[in-house]
Amino acid sequence: MEIQKDEFNEMIFSRINKLIDDYQLIKEGDKIAIALSGGKDSVLTIHALKNYQMQSKFDFELVAISVDEGIDGYRQHGIDSAISNAELCDVPLIIKSFSEEEGFDLDDIYSYFKSACIPCGVFRRNILNKTAYEWGADKIATGHNLDDEIQSFLMSFSRGDTVKFSKFGPELDKIHEKLVPRIKPLWNTPEKDVGTWAVLNNIDIHLAECPYSNLSLRAKIKDFLNKTESQHPGTKSNVMESFKKILDVPSTRTFLNECEECGEPTSGKICKTCEIKSIISENMN
Repeated sequence: MEIQKDEFNEMIFSRINKLIDDYQLIKEGDKIAIALSGGKDSVLTIHALKNYQMQSKFDFELVAISVDEGIDGYRQHGIDSAISNAELCDVPLIIKSFSEEEGFDLDDIYSYFKSACIPCGVFRRNILNKTAYEWGADKIATGHNLDDEIQSFLMSFSRGDTVKFSKFGPELDKIHEKLVPRIKPLWNTPEKDVGTWAVLNNIDIHLAECPYSNLSLRAKIKDFLNKTESQHPGTKSNVMESFKKILDVPSTRTFLNECEECGEPTSGKICKTCEIKSIISENMN
């Protein structure tokens, strides 16, 4: 059966709009920073929030932030996609890079770690948060879809890291003045729907897989879930339903200090960014 573009767009945007309304992810006067990598999920997020802004009965402001990690032969297309989609949606775009902010590219330092995802995730989140905070954002909208959320849940579950459960759900509470809370407008949107939307609308997206991603635990869990879903349809939905029940269980709220080195929020004395910078410095010297 051929999928009709207009009907599909109506379905996917209505689902996202309902999630925003049900959880009040966006409120009057909010300043929303969109984490825009140029991949399909973040691109759908900027289009969906622009759509919501045009239909909304209240005012809020949008800006997009892209972070260039410095991965040769991979990242530039993502930045190009971010630029074209930000222009298409008439949303201002701020571009930051590891090179300008930290003095090195990911390609320069990934070998010092078990997985390139470790320093990449820490620096990317840090740069995104600082940029959004400096802009005055009330929230950061990320492109985490239903599949991403399930994968993160199972990763934390497999590690016995129940503290991370407080980071799940469509909206995260503000727990420190300098830490901009996240919202996830695609929280209940399956990854396959995101891909279908991009194809039907001929959207310019960055399709390439990160050359370092195959080394991560997330990639292994994603592959496992996709294989299990193909053999036992409904598996992902069942995991999500179980996950929603855990969301209703009160979680222990982490108290945050400010890093003794840089002043950014952290649960310890020294933040992960400064810890990783120390490892990089030791290896470079």
